[in-house]
Amino acid sequence: MKRKFHSWKECMELHEVKSLKKLCHPNIVKLKEVIRQNDTLYFVFEYMDRSLYDVLKMRDRYFPESKIRNLMYQMLQGLAYMHKQSFFHRDVKPENMLVKGDTVKIADFGLASDIWSRLPFIDYVSTRWYRAPEVLLRSTTEVDQIYKICSVFGNPTDCTWPEGMKLAAQMNYRFPQFVPTSLAQFIPNASPEALQLMTDMLQFDPKQRPTSSQALMYSFFRQT
Repeated sequence: MKRKFHSWKECMELHEVKSLKKLCHPNIVKLKEVIRQNDTLYFVFEYMDRSLYDVLKMRDRYFPESKIRNLMYQMLQGLAYMHKQSFFHRDVKPENMLVKGDTVKIADFGLASDIWSRLPFIDYVSTRWYRAPEVLLRSTTEVDQIYKICSVFGNPTDCTWPEGMKLAAQMNYRFPQFVPTSLAQFIPNASPEALQLMTDMLQFDPKQRPTSSQALMYSFFRQT
């Protein structure tokens, strides 16, 4: 790490160290050792082959749904465990999912927090391509991303996302008007069970999205 650490107490206060000291799960990367040398900190993790992003980039064909199901199941298992332990990751993306064989593990807890952290929690999420609409809407520099979301899923209404409509009004922002496009048109080979899970997870209103534990109960995972 580039930052200098002049004491072990300072090292142990890092979000990543505090999180990984308390989290032990087959789908969360294991921190094996923390080394401080000349005020520089080094993390030693268990070995994983590559990131999920690399796996996606290297593929020469679409993944079969059975592989997608296995990957999603493991990621949701890790997230459900984290949330049960009162931690939230805040930077979930393919680059932070590490793969070895058929196993997936969640990594990079640099932005992780727990519910006991000092308020207020910030809603910052590191990578813009993975930010939820309610986070994008609070940023005047990124509301253009809302346009792209609406062009696929249609525009929210007072019925489908009342809090979002209120927030948009406070910002003097008007949602672009689009007719929603069915996910089946974008992913024609997806099963009805997969489409149902994706539809529910991509709701505008965060209160209408399933939690990781609830998502694991969907029929899509019954074959796992």
